[in-house]
Amino acid sequence: SQIGDNTTSPNEKTKVLYKVWGEIVDGDTIPSIRLPDVWIYAEYKYKNKKQYEAWTRTKYNVKKVYPYAILASAKLKEYNRILEKMPDEKTRNAYMKVVEKELKAEFEEPLKNLTMNQGRILLKLIDRETGNTSYELVKDLRGGFQAFMWQSVARIFGSNMKSEYDPTGEDIMIERAIKLIEAGQF
Repeated sequence: SQIGDNTTSPNEKTKVLYKVWGEIVDGDTIPSIRLPDVWIYAEYKYKNKKQYEAWTRTKYNVKKVYPYAILASAKLKEYNRILEKMPDEKTRNAYMKVVEKELKAEFEEPLKNLTMNQGRILLKLIDRETGNTSYELVKDLRGGFQAFMWQSVARIFGSNMKSEYDPTGEDIMIERAIKLIEAGQF
């Protein structure tokens, strides 16, 4: 059976269609097909079992929290578009209280079940996806006092809402896991 085969009888001929575009090279037309990106990493040599376990844990944690970071980015863009159209600060504050209740109802339980390490990774991924740290987002949307209070709570539990994402430094394993997820290889 071929891809795109919609027939049930083995005697019938089928058409398999591919979309291609042509590129002209030196006056000659060459068919061209866009293939999906594939990330290839050299086989990493782990120094010890502990390092391998850290990579395995990072992959698992990123896979669990990455969808929340993508969703946070999408919702933030949506809220910003709506907030820009609101006439005054009072209306914006009322809207943000409604949004906060909706978000709490939808995400409080799943986010409550995250481990501390998953929470730290989520804070970094929110920075990666939105370009703003979690602290900046809370400060912009809810005010400086709320941001200070949530930062204090985060610090008590060993996290930092001001932590920035560094894909070439300390967060290189997280970035590698994200690339594998985006390429559909993990």
